[in-house]
Amino acid sequence: MRLVTIRPRAVTWARAEAGTTAPEQVGIVLESGRILRIGALAEIAGTTLPHEFRRLSLAALLELDPDLGAVRRALELADANALETASIDAASIRLAAPIPRPGKIVGVGYNYLDHVREQGRERAARPVLFSMFANAVIGDGEPIHKPAGTHALDLEAELAVVIGRRATRVSPDRALQHVAGYMAANDVTARDWQGQTKALRPGEQGDGQWLRAKGSDTFLPLGPWLVTADELGDGRGLVVRSWRTAAATGGVAPEAVQPFQMQDGNTSDLLFGVAELIAIISAEVTLDPGDIIVTGTPSGVGVFREPPIFLEPGDLVRVEVERIGSLTSPITDEDGRAPEGSPAARFLAVA
Repeated sequence: MRLVTIRPRAVTWARAEAGTTAPEQVGIVLESGRILRIGALAEIAGTTLPHEFRRLSLAALLELDPDLGAVRRALELADANALETASIDAASIRLAAPIPRPGKIVGVGYNYLDHVREQGRERAARPVLFSMFANAVIGDGEPIHKPAGTHALDLEAELAVVIGRRATRVSPDRALQHVAGYMAANDVTARDWQGQTKALRPGEQGDGQWLRAKGSDTFLPLGPWLVTADELGDGRGLVVRSWRTAAATGGVAPEAVQPFQMQDGNTSDLLFGVAELIAIISAEVTLDPGDIIVTGTPSGVGVFREPPIFLEPGDLVRVEVERIGSLTSPITDEDGRAPEGSPAARFLAVA
């Protein structure tokens, strides 16, 4: 099952950022690709689905129904034609991040061996964990704002895990019972702020603070939907890729610029898998429904290339996780502007 959080397509990104959006609603992606609002399912299902479900966020819905059993039963009992009739065209809505305001976001560093090797590091005995906040979360198609204070913005394609059932001191063999599903993620990073040597200009030191390097506004695209755990199991064996389409320079026509593949990894190479991560984190930090774990990135990020490749306003980036989907993000300056005619500007003009 694929679950989304939707807002009307008529709402612009500027209005969304100003907090003037219509209420967000949970939706279900049908096999036809059309989207069924949870409220419409409640109307069709009658007493099969609790009435209050129509007003809940996806995180709140998971807290009441961790396995989504009530939603599944309602879908099974409902008439298929009625579901299609009540559904809406995906082109008529915008997708927010499936969990727009997660309570906790736990990032994982250095969790692919090839990524560890490209940095000349040793494999760690335990995962490197860091935190991010809801201000960083955006959905598919929303712009990533490059702050004026960084010159080394980078991308990281990752598998994200959504917690469905509260996890406190769970063992690895029971940890997957606490997973609601998975999303694609782009863990955007200001490498100079992070203190990566290859990103620093002469005389720079960087502050080494991952909080702002990875947690600044718009730095965590998530989605495009949540794919439930019954479809993806432990999350292993999924291809993880990323691309950058650069803003045209030197007289090159914008339409001649092609996406350049940055990353091509596989979650089979995770050093610490989903079950291990949940067990390690929940040993001291309780994970609640709707909390997110971003599991790390494979090799190929911009900072470790020769020469390094960093993101600039006008670029367009895409990350993809196999069997989940992709996230496309235009890069703008901190005021939401992209150079005229750039891939980002052209994307925003039709989004």
